[in-house]
Amino acid sequence: MAAMAVALRGLGGRFRWRTQAVAGGVRGAARAGQRDYDLLVIGGGSGGLACAKEGMYSVSFVARPQSTRWGLGGTCVNVGCIPKKLMHQAALLGGLIQDAPHYGWEVAQPVPHDWRKMAEAVQNHVKSLNWGHRVQLQDRKVKYFNIKASFVDEHTVCGVAKGGKEILLSADHIIIATGGRPRYPMHIEGALEYGITSDDIFWLKESPGKTLVVGASYVALECAGFLTGIGLDTTVMIRSIPLRGFDQQMSSMVIEHMASHGTQFLRGCAPSRVRRLPDGHLQVTWEDCTTGKEDTGTFDTVLWAIAPRISACLPTTVGHAGKTR
Repeated sequence: MAAMAVALRGLGGRFRWRTQAVAGGVRGAARAGQRDYDLLVIGGGSGGLACAKEGMYSVSFVARPQSTRWGLGGTCVNVGCIPKKLMHQAALLGGLIQDAPHYGWEVAQPVPHDWRKMAEAVQNHVKSLNWGHRVQLQDRKVKYFNIKASFVDEHTVCGVAKGGKEILLSADHIIIATGGRPRYPMHIEGALEYGITSDDIFWLKESPGKTLVVGASYVALECAGFLTGIGLDTTVMIRSIPLRGFDQQMSSMVIEHMASHGTQFLRGCAPSRVRRLPDGHLQVTWEDCTTGKEDTGTFDTVLWAIAPRISACLPTTVGHAGKTR
């Protein structure tokens, strides 16, 4: 779902609350031109939270595709920097365990990795950060609404709560800080039905198993790196060049390093179809971009990590967002 928090600027630069009665489960429009708030911020990521905490205004976040849901903090806290670094740490520890016998530590090899235990620990840490943001908003007198928002007009937002209840909020100024989310290649058959993105990988309860990562962005390579590091069979499919926009000498060194540690690469290939087999595995069909020859492979998970990310801006009614002044 989405979330919002709102506050009012009062006399002397301080903030005060303005309350309104709620009739029929929907808050009525502002009375006689009077709006609920000075400023409403839609988006609960780093941008929205920073604005809300600095100005003691409002904040909202938008849910992501598929079934993955999370709390305040945006991409970095929930499906980016924080869980990524924790899972990379898990991979690095695995490498240290492999080296340990050379330093006199008698560690029976191989040492199995428990994805469920790691995922639970990572998710619990992220949830603690979500709660920390909630507390900070409360300390700064920012009201928080867990709703999904869309524009009604230039100064009014309609929010829908989890149970379907609607609420109307109005403000003199509205800031959109919804960030972006991963893009699904909708032209590929089965991409949305059977694939996941970096929004989902960190919240899987079970190990993704043998994984195909499609894309060569830094997100793709980071995910492939820690998946390989914890012992999973991982393949990266690259259509053109890795890390486009980065120094290509360094990009080549990254690919060589990953390959030397077990990550497999399909270079110059583009997927065309994903389908689920009777045994539950995913069959991916791809084409060699040079020869035009088709090939297939079987995987447990297909992770889309293609650029660019798309805007998570409010749908359909975003044109009501108003004018720049």
